[in-house]
Amino acid sequence: MISCNVKETNPLLADWGTPFQAPPFEQIKNEHYLPAFKTAIENAESEINAIVENSETPTFENTVVALELAGKQLNRISSVFFNLEEAETNDTLQAIAQEVAPLLTKFGNDLYLNEKLFAKIKAVKENVSKQSQLTGEQKMLLENTYSNFVRSGANLSEPDKEQFREISEQLALQTLTFGQNALAATNAYTLHITDAKDIKGLPEGITEAAREEAKSKDLEGWLFTLHQPSYIPFLKYADNRELREKIYRAYNSKATSGDKSNLDIIKQISNLRLKMANLLGYQSYAEFSLEKSMAKNIKSVDNLLNSLIIAAKPVAEKELDALQKFAESQGANFKIMPWDLSYYSEKLKASRYNLDDEMTRPYFKLENVVEGAFKLSNILYGLNYELQTDAPLYHPDVKAYKVTDSEGEFLALLYVDFFPREGKRGGAWMTNFREQSNAGGKEQRPIVSLVCNFTKPTESKPSLLTFYEVETFLHEFGHGLHGMLSETTYESLAGTNVYRDFVELPSQIMENFCVEKDFLDIFAQHYQTGEKIPAELVARIVESRNFMEGYATMRQLNFGRLDMAYHTRKMPLEQDIFDFEKEATKETKILPEVDGDLISSSFAHIFSGGYAAGYYSYKWSEVLDADAFSVFKQNGIFDKVTAESFKNNILTKGGTQDPMELYVQFRKREPSIEALLLRSGLSRIEN
Repeated sequence: MISCNVKETNPLLADWGTPFQAPPFEQIKNEHYLPAFKTAIENAESEINAIVENSETPTFENTVVALELAGKQLNRISSVFFNLEEAETNDTLQAIAQEVAPLLTKFGNDLYLNEKLFAKIKAVKENVSKQSQLTGEQKMLLENTYSNFVRSGANLSEPDKEQFREISEQLALQTLTFGQNALAATNAYTLHITDAKDIKGLPEGITEAAREEAKSKDLEGWLFTLHQPSYIPFLKYADNRELREKIYRAYNSKATSGDKSNLDIIKQISNLRLKMANLLGYQSYAEFSLEKSMAKNIKSVDNLLNSLIIAAKPVAEKELDALQKFAESQGANFKIMPWDLSYYSEKLKASRYNLDDEMTRPYFKLENVVEGAFKLSNILYGLNYELQTDAPLYHPDVKAYKVTDSEGEFLALLYVDFFPREGKRGGAWMTNFREQSNAGGKEQRPIVSLVCNFTKPTESKPSLLTFYEVETFLHEFGHGLHGMLSETTYESLAGTNVYRDFVELPSQIMENFCVEKDFLDIFAQHYQTGEKIPAELVARIVESRNFMEGYATMRQLNFGRLDMAYHTRKMPLEQDIFDFEKEATKETKILPEVDGDLISSSFAHIFSGGYAAGYYSYKWSEVLDADAFSVFKQNGIFDKVTAESFKNNILTKGGTQDPMELYVQFRKREPSIEALLLRSGLSRIEN
């Protein structure tokens, strides 16, 4: 019998000789993952055991840094697997994820509940004379390491540690299943139309994409899905109100029934989080979670949400009243319902500002938008991008760019993945296949990935983005800059490894450039004629920026309130999920209730995406980004001194300092909400 060495045959365990040491995607097969995970866990356990068994006096280097460097192989494999599980999944990968999740949870528990290891970390922390010699970043790493152990049960009694293990293992599986169910429910629904009168009102580009979608399924006519590039335009433009209602109800009742229902899973996740928080000495999961945030506590979050509700609700109510009157002037003899909102909003916007998405879309060819973002980062931060034709790719749609600084030094490999497909979850996100670090003087530059679900090209048209999609790309690109410009020593403090309510500052500040003519002039040109976007069209975009802003703000506050309702509970959730959501969001609901509507069952941000008790952070970060961008507005949006300060105080620092300290270093004071209220038009409420 011929024996095989798994390290020789499994590319996940081998050295990667690929360009930039990127994952060798084309070599990795599904059957490689499980053996690779098991081997990497064993290797990580050996590395951790070596730290525990070290007979030398515990020091920052031989304990804290050694632990930081342990398990790098496991981190590398996990990054590849879980990024693909979100961006290019299949039934086999999802089954592997269900098997891997308990293994990783057990590994994590074995690490954080290791008494001997925790004793060494505690000894380092308590050695004040040694700690005083540490740099600020080293102190942060030590504090984070110690805190992570405590927050993962290291101080619990033995019986409580066992309960903690059980809870964390169940949570890992349930959050994974929630996301898989939401994706399956999204993919399961299609709206098949064969009568041309039922697509009346829809722009040509949208119907062409729907025809190609139908053709790909060997169907006649047009096929619409719940993926956003299909769903959103249908609600916005389709004249057939019955079909708008039909697809709306499908979208807003995802994963509420059948074998992919998330209703029981929501209760289980919520109650398991509460149990975990209680075990650790907190009254609620939000109290536990917010301890590691800029907000610090529930009261601060409530104050933010309440102040914004007070400012936005009267504006939203006036907006909807005006929309109702407009709809009636267009012949509507019914009360505006949720499936009518986008449709009549778009018509009112066109009427009021002579503007709609189809007017701007020809100027936002995807390739030009990407080039515009690249040029902006070159102007601000000196970055350059070179398309790589030899870099490994995980899907034909994906592109890879080598990113260098103004001196030509390599900074990062950047992947971009723009179009929806059945194996990709909805939404848009930035992630890493590798974090930046410089531990031991060994420089490791990041591999960053931006994943979106944008309008696909058709046979006759390139990918032409809506204004919202342009904003979305700049948002994710801002996260990407945070990762690519990172200059930290330790991987766990690099890039976006910061508090949840700080991580959105680098992303949201980029959205502000969308309404700046000087920026739009860089890239926004008609895809057919090459004509620059007309100044009058830009003026209308700027003028309409706050159109329906009150409603948009209330929608975000609705999500934030729902999240906090789940995670501020001090008793187990036993209530019907529909009733619970209705009660939790009654103050922020503006439109009429619809039977069967449910946000929670597909609210991946909080039930599978890491934003539990943290969805408020989008609004928290809006306060920061509006306040921060006012400096760019004051000094000039391309001002290099301002950009250099933002780069050096925010983008390069990662989690090496307290985020408020970093912000004050840039802004010279703490943030004020006034800039956000002014930008949003919410500070000018007519009495």
